[in-house]
Amino acid sequence: MKFLHTADWHIGKKLHGYDLLAEQKHAFDQILTLAQQEQVDAVVIAGDLYDRSVPSVEAVETFNEMMIQLNLTERFPVLAISGNHDSSVRLETGGPWFTHTHFHLHTRLEQAFQPIEMADTQFFLLPYFEPIAARLYFEDDTIRTVEQAMESVIEAMQQLFSPDKKHVLVSHFFAAGSQKSDSETKLTVGGLDTVPVTLLSAFDYVALGHLHSKDALQAVNARYSGSPVKFSLSERTHTKGVWLVDTTQEVSFTFHPLTPLRDIQVVSGDFKTLTSASFYQTVERENYLYLQLTDRAIIPNMMNQLRQIYPRVLGMERVNGRTTLNQPTLKTATPNEPKTLIAEFFASVTGEPLSEQQLQWIKDSLTAMLQAERGK
Repeated sequence: MKFLHTADWHIGKKLHGYDLLAEQKHAFDQILTLAQQEQVDAVVIAGDLYDRSVPSVEAVETFNEMMIQLNLTERFPVLAISGNHDSSVRLETGGPWFTHTHFHLHTRLEQAFQPIEMADTQFFLLPYFEPIAARLYFEDDTIRTVEQAMESVIEAMQQLFSPDKKHVLVSHFFAAGSQKSDSETKLTVGGLDTVPVTLLSAFDYVALGHLHSKDALQAVNARYSGSPVKFSLSERTHTKGVWLVDTTQEVSFTFHPLTPLRDIQVVSGDFKTLTSASFYQTVERENYLYLQLTDRAIIPNMMNQLRQIYPRVLGMERVNGRTTLNQPTLKTATPNEPKTLIAEFFASVTGEPLSEQQLQWIKDSLTAMLQAERGK
């Protein structure tokens, strides 16, 4: 059989305050088109369907629309698990009748030992879990880490293997040797979440979620699909996509890239260059941009001017530091000069001086505070 392996949709996630639902819908449309073109037998989603345990109304509506189109309209079987960002209790609502449309959503450890059989393949859907869940399930007080838990989990799964079928594990954890980006949440501290790749050798393919890069792990039989959308500046060089897995004979898997609706990129230059039409017309200004400013001097109203040209600025840094022109330094401020101290602090944080209106507000506030102090 053939199936698509995807994960870490994080529906509802924002990028520096920017809503990514349009980007997530765009990625989903490409996944659906690929599933149709390749005539896959199932779509696997390896955890983190949502970005938060209590997703927004818009996020829930978006995910529901995706599942209606994928599972009900196009009739693709879906094999999904909850990740560490999902609420397993909330996510499993409706699960008992989802299976009637071949939407298999596992959110509890015990469900991992109920393999889903399709054609020549057995799927074991192992949601994200804490060691205590395995300790209780196996009634084994020696289980303290995810690695110890996985030893018992995989041993129990192997007892359920059908000898005439391929065996696929779908799970959500950090595999030893994997590389992370800064948009992933560490599951636990002290490395307790790490699972050795050697534990996975019994499976023909392991469809992993949690890490957002397809290159995070290069095991013989295991892959992270990565997220379908870029979620941080560190992911700007990632190629996003999904794995197409074929279990017909020898298990094989190929990566199919997705095209982002809006990319993330770094743009560098001095203020004059960045605001010059001859330069910014060569930039895809609808992208999410991180600006590197080479000027050293303070430029009044700088960010407002840049945002009028570049509407999706993620942040800005001065690559050559900054010098202060016609402004007192923090060393000149004394306890008797609170207005000066506030102005200098504002400039040091924002790179811009206070406006006349802001200075007036500060003056009024300080005056009111002084009068209140004297009235005590």
